[in-house]
Amino acid sequence: MLCPVREADWIEDLNPDVVFSNSGIEEPDCVFLTGRSPNNAIWYITRHEPESSFVEMTKITPNVTACRLTIQLHLWVSGSTATITYTHMSLGPEGDASIDAFTEDYYIRFMRDWEAQINHYLSHGSILHQ
Repeated sequence: MLCPVREADWIEDLNPDVVFSNSGIEEPDCVFLTGRSPNNAIWYITRHEPESSFVEMTKITPNVTACRLTIQLHLWVSGSTATITYTHMSLGPEGDASIDAFTEDYYIRFMRDWEAQINHYLSHGSILHQ
């Protein structure tokens, strides 16, 4: 569910362009593009450890930011939780503005939206249209 191809199943208007993948889904060295504003982002999966429910990606938005994203799932009898971290580095003035806007309040809203989308898909098998 946390790979570019599978995320398109539950994230509205996500149309990743897979540049490289041996399997067609998430794996180490998979490269894909997303067309988000202000520039297309280049994603590179650096680690994928299905046995420990862990994935790490690097996202480069040219002239804006470099980002390291990690997702660690914790599986419980009653469901699961996720620990998600973003580490951003500015690549210029647009990046400075982007990082300034990435406040704790923004992150909480972003994660709640992400959670609502994935939970809706898991419960209904369809995209949550917003």
